[in-house]
Amino acid sequence: MIKSELKQGEIGDFYWGYINRINDDADLIETLKDNTKEFSEFLESIPKDKWDYRYSPEKWSILEMIQHIIDTERIFQYRALCFARNENGSLPGFDHDVYVLNSDAEKRKPADLIEEFKCVRESCLFLYKSFSDERLQIIGNMNDMNATPRAIGFIMAGHALHHKEIISNKYL
Repeated sequence: MIKSELKQGEIGDFYWGYINRINDDADLIETLKDNTKEFSEFLESIPKDKWDYRYSPEKWSILEMIQHIIDTERIFQYRALCFARNENGSLPGFDHDVYVLNSDAEKRKPADLIEEFKCVRESCLFLYKSFSDERLQIIGNMNDMNATPRAIGFIMAGHALHHKEIISNKYL
């Protein structure tokens, strides 16, 4: 599945900001593999003294941001699975700020978060490899908007790139 095959209506407008960070000719599985490796290597390069840093008191630390990415990927994988299995009900949204406040990320070690990200993404890859092209295109409803598993896959990769840019520009 190539990113350029995505159509308007497969995901809400907000999420195209993440998807558009990916090249049009990008293959979904290869994108997730490459993104996992590149993002993990980027995280491993962050100096230890920066993981607790906040560039403003109300902003998340890098520890919290990586926990947010992990939580979000788990939720998006669940949504993709539900849609691929023809779930008819609408899936609820989630408040990422509440999740971060209740994550205890500040008690985590950077190496553990990096390893957890890799494991969650490995699970994601197995999930997406199991989907046929037909299953990737099934439209479901999440947070009162339509979505397909294939759009969700590209969102996850773009979401990591979004946060990599924030970390690079505001934290390092």
